[in-house]
Amino acid sequence: MEPYWELTFDADGDVDTAQRDHLLAGVADEHVTDLLVLAHGWNNDQDMATDLYRRFFGPCRDLADPRVRLGYVGVMWPAIRFPDERIPDFEPSVTATAANPAPGVGPLLDEPTLRLLTRTFPGRETELLRIGALLAEHSRVPSRLYEYGRLVRDLVAVHQNSAAQLFANDTWAGEPAMLTDDAVEVCQMFAAAMEGTGQLELFGGLGKRLWSGAHELLRQASYYAMKRRAGSVGQLGLGPAIGLLAREAPDVRVHLIGHSFGARLVSYALRGMPAPVRTVKSTTLLQGAFSHYAFSNRLPHDRSRGGALHGVQRRIDGPLVSCYSRHDAALGKIYPLASKIAGDSSTFLGLWERWGAIGYDGIRAVDGAKRVKLGRAIPAKGCVSVDASDVVRRGGPPAGAHSDICHEELARVVFAAGRIPLV
Repeated sequence: MEPYWELTFDADGDVDTAQRDHLLAGVADEHVTDLLVLAHGWNNDQDMATDLYRRFFGPCRDLADPRVRLGYVGVMWPAIRFPDERIPDFEPSVTATAANPAPGVGPLLDEPTLRLLTRTFPGRETELLRIGALLAEHSRVPSRLYEYGRLVRDLVAVHQNSAAQLFANDTWAGEPAMLTDDAVEVCQMFAAAMEGTGQLELFGGLGKRLWSGAHELLRQASYYAMKRRAGSVGQLGLGPAIGLLAREAPDVRVHLIGHSFGARLVSYALRGMPAPVRTVKSTTLLQGAFSHYAFSNRLPHDRSRGGALHGVQRRIDGPLVSCYSRHDAALGKIYPLASKIAGDSSTFLGLWERWGAIGYDGIRAVDGAKRVKLGRAIPAKGCVSVDASDVVRRGGPPAGAHSDICHEELARVVFAAGRIPLV
């Protein structure tokens, strides 16, 4: 994986300028022809992100024609992965069992997750400690759950109509209903989803199951903040950095790749590039954790509006490819419910159609979009959905195959999309 550079961004999208300048100079010095830029999704630390990049990029050198000089970039940005979530080839934290406790014990905020949340939301340790105490108590007193809901919502709130709020938008504008609706009802919805029912149940009071829904509210609210952050890092950080690269090394062909929220990040980077830039030759989204209508000009359920990213595929001098898998339980079950709660609370009819994820069933409602099987030819332009279910399939509950992306077959998709000659 040489030459390899990293680009580190803070929560506001500000780049480490020394790293950026090193990249700008290095691609010319190394005579790079094709630059693969990969952004991780939810994650905890640099070592885990670097290992993901090493494993995904591993097959690339042997795939490329000798005339191709590949370069590799790993995007580092402040995201969060709750330690109890399994990732293929990684064991969950041995101390992160409290979110799935033994029978008779309610959900807890374990120490590794508390440390991560403290880093992710600096200056909010007091509120996080109180959130943890309420989870441990799992009281049947309604006021405790309402206090918990208020604390979680305050943790991730931004000013109404702020620029930061707009970066969380996929198909609508406004504050997510999971952060405004009745806290008990929201936790009931999440608890039902976690039990796999997809239906509301009468729990007979505030018990352990309802507090399991409260734990999921904290997880989803944190992910909402990461979703918003991915948009800002992409549009305000990576997009302008690509613009500088195009100016300093105009002949380098850039290929953007993003996993999960990282797919959202690289998509927003397209919107953040200066208008004349045509250096991005392909964009590949791996199990993208955002709406399958994000690139639509007109939403099927509201023809007066389009997706937040409609038309950005035209910024690519090549195709926009979404790899998806039906084995991705994180995007197939929990994501639609969370997105629905974030949008409105009027009906659950058409839940998976209206609130589906691009990494579960591909790109929807885009004129001329193509759908192809894994290993088949990739069209040279436009939006393309590739069914990767044959290889993206490993992983246990609750996420399923969401992080199972390190396969040569997917590296070949990147090569095909970018028209990178094979050996």
